[in-house]
Amino acid sequence: MTKDALLDHIAIAVQSLNVGRKVYEDMGLLFAPKSEVVASEGVETLFAPIDQQAHLELISPYGENGPLHKFLEKNGPGIHHLCFCVTDLEKKCADLRSKGYQLIYDHPRIGARGMKVNFVHPKSSDGVLIELVQKG
Repeated sequence: MTKDALLDHIAIAVQSLNVGRKVYEDMGLLFAPKSEVVASEGVETLFAPIDQQAHLELISPYGENGPLHKFLEKNGPGIHHLCFCVTDLEKKCADLRSKGYQLIYDHPRIGARGMKVNFVHPKSSDGVLIELVQKG
């Protein structure tokens, strides 16, 4: 049996990348030297590898409004979503829709690190926001 999805990252919502970065650097993680703005999502991101596959992603609000602002107001800083890397995002999205899952976007978008992305709505995944990505 082969895996259809591998953990890509765990995203932590923070008010400030600098504050969040210090906490996890003190734990021993090393972050990329530069952050990346994903304006379409209203976030600024910063990644640190955990192992050969998975990363920790810090996400902070970018711009005046956006979903992350609302998330932080409601929940405060903390785990925001889990992300799994799949080999064929379009196929995975179609498969999940056929099983009754609600996806955030009708079609995948380009997200951080140039990956194609879509999200499974937490209302259809037992309360957890799940991001799916495809490299390349």
